[in-house]
Amino acid sequence: MKKRLISLLMLVTVFTIVISGCSGKNTDSPSGAQASNGNASGNAPAAAAPVEVSVFAVQESGIDIPTNKFTTFLQDKFNIKFDWQINPSDGAKEKRQISLASGDYPDAYLLTAYIDEFSQGDVLKYGQQGVLVPLNDLIDKYAPNIKAAMEKTPALKTLNTAPDGNIYGLGAYTECFHCSYPNKMWINTEWLKKLNLEEPKTTEEFKQMLEAFKTKDPNGNGKADEVPLSGSTEDFGVRIIPYLMNSFVYDDDRNYLNMTDGKVESAAIKPEWKEGLTYIKSLYDAGLIDPGAFTQNAEAFKKIGENADAEILGAGAGMHPAIFINIDPGNTRSAHYNALAPLTGPEGISYTTHDAGGVSPGAKFVITNKASEEAQIALIKMVDYMFTPEGQTNAASGMKGIDWTDPGEGDVALGKDVKPMIKQIPMAEGEAPRNAGWSGMGHFYMPKEYRDTFVQGTDIYASNGYERRLYDASLLYQGHEPKELFPLWSIWIDPTDIDEASMLQTNLRNYIEQNELQFITGNKDLNKDWDAYVKGLKDLKLDRYLEILQKAYDVSAK
Repeated sequence: MKKRLISLLMLVTVFTIVISGCSGKNTDSPSGAQASNGNASGNAPAAAAPVEVSVFAVQESGIDIPTNKFTTFLQDKFNIKFDWQINPSDGAKEKRQISLASGDYPDAYLLTAYIDEFSQGDVLKYGQQGVLVPLNDLIDKYAPNIKAAMEKTPALKTLNTAPDGNIYGLGAYTECFHCSYPNKMWINTEWLKKLNLEEPKTTEEFKQMLEAFKTKDPNGNGKADEVPLSGSTEDFGVRIIPYLMNSFVYDDDRNYLNMTDGKVESAAIKPEWKEGLTYIKSLYDAGLIDPGAFTQNAEAFKKIGENADAEILGAGAGMHPAIFINIDPGNTRSAHYNALAPLTGPEGISYTTHDAGGVSPGAKFVITNKASEEAQIALIKMVDYMFTPEGQTNAASGMKGIDWTDPGEGDVALGKDVKPMIKQIPMAEGEAPRNAGWSGMGHFYMPKEYRDTFVQGTDIYASNGYERRLYDASLLYQGHEPKELFPLWSIWIDPTDIDEASMLQTNLRNYIEQNELQFITGNKDLNKDWDAYVKGLKDLKLDRYLEILQKAYDVSAK
């Protein structure tokens, strides 16, 4: 039966930093065949036929996968003939699921993690059904770079190894330093200068700063049009509650899990959570929080930051300031907003949200049981190349000489005292897409030390220094994470518990977020209604959810 093939490719994350140039050391024949030196007649050996491989991929804007220069490079390097089935990002997950359910699926799926990937539940389900081929032996025999990466980075092996010991797929391991501290607060330091204020260090000083922004006309237009604090509702650090709550109790932003002496707990049931809500409500009651911060999207948030008539935003939550202000050349406000370190609460608490910075559980690359042995070997060697610095850079950033080059004299790496290894070649205005890399589809192994070798400008307010600006800002947050973090991104939940855990997580999250908003806005009374709120969490089986997570953690920690 003719194999339908399915392909994928995607959007790229904000600032995928990539590096350089070690040459790939994989000089073996991609198919695993031994080349002869000739035949009895002395004629040159015939070239081996390309290995045909069908792959599911998703098409990203500005990239045409079949004609992409990196695709061509891989075909030549590994003697592969790709059979692509291209899908748009919208609906890609559904199409992947349909292809698996139909039984008419390709040799491999090559996904972009932040668009769609196999969940841990999917990996276990299809792996144990035999649909996905375990990669353990292939990695041992044909993938020295993947093997070395797992030895160097144990968290990578944990991320990819199922509870039964099999590696059914590979995820994207992207240690984005600034992404790992997502809940930053950016304050208008120009307004601080105008009002002769110091940067706040405590929750009380922060409140006083917001009051000054609201009442002392820092934009100088004679109108009370200032918005002291705003944000939005998405998942890139723009929610205002976590930054503020972290001065009372650790808020991981959306999961509400704490860890104490190896035991997982809910932050949202603690007395400190109530104290944090009381403080945030005091800001809201004083008119210091934009009510839209709890309902608007980032586009509406940016309209505040880029208000045409006057600069009106005092402080904005976000992983990076380009979410709510323009950073393009010629901008007039970008340099006004600088990161504020975590605040200290009345009990001396000063936490910040911290996670794996782009590392998520699941698999973006799998090989199915439709793949021949020859195709399996070619595929694992291809992906192994992307675990080298050169291969990762060519895959994610584009080909050397087109999208990046070697650094020159005076170039400075992102990381302090780190040797620069790769320098991006900027796009000229009006230049057509170069179509030389796979963007997010090529993200496989980008640990921090790799990303730190990327050349960045030293002017943090210039376009070519923006990543350094975020890096430097994140240093203010580094070390404020709790000593113990619940690693939700790397644990494997028992397959028999996955559906239950997912349902409980959704119900509990919605309940917590609905109630925190009602408490802050005054629709519920923190004193009168708190006990009923706690009972509601218990009724939604909070204890059972924590039990499932604890079991998964204990198994992963062995």
